[in-house]
Amino acid sequence: MAIAPPTTPQNHFSPGRLLSEQDIITRSRQGVLRAEADRVAKLVGLTDKEMAAALGLSASYLHRLKTDQRISQHASERLLLLDNLLQHALDTFDGRAATVLGWLRSPLRELEYQTPLQTLDTVTGYTLVDRVLGRIDHGIFG
Repeated sequence: MAIAPPTTPQNHFSPGRLLSEQDIITRSRQGVLRAEADRVAKLVGLTDKEMAAALGLSASYLHRLKTDQRISQHASERLLLLDNLLQHALDTFDGRAATVLGWLRSPLRELEYQTPLQTLDTVTGYTLVDRVLGRIDHGIFG
């Protein structure tokens, strides 16, 4: 994943700025608030079901969490990775959220005809999707 300088105070990160790998480690250990999942979903319009899958949670569990509750370390890490990934995608597609959402839902040859969202059920999937975005950034299409 892309590395950026440290950002804002603990458990509050601003849209448009990538978190460093160290920030992701630190914040995942603390657990981020459920409200952050809503904020990240709104970046491009992900559904609750898509968010739950990307976070490794059931949709019903995600729904039961109150906005001021912290999510697990595992789900927090995935949320922070997803935030960075969506920021990268928005940058790649010139801030067009609808284009990003369509791309995330489209099967890609580079991902063995899975959609980017389908690969986000593993941490390795986040890396693969980020690499595909990097190739797009550099004009290298699969």
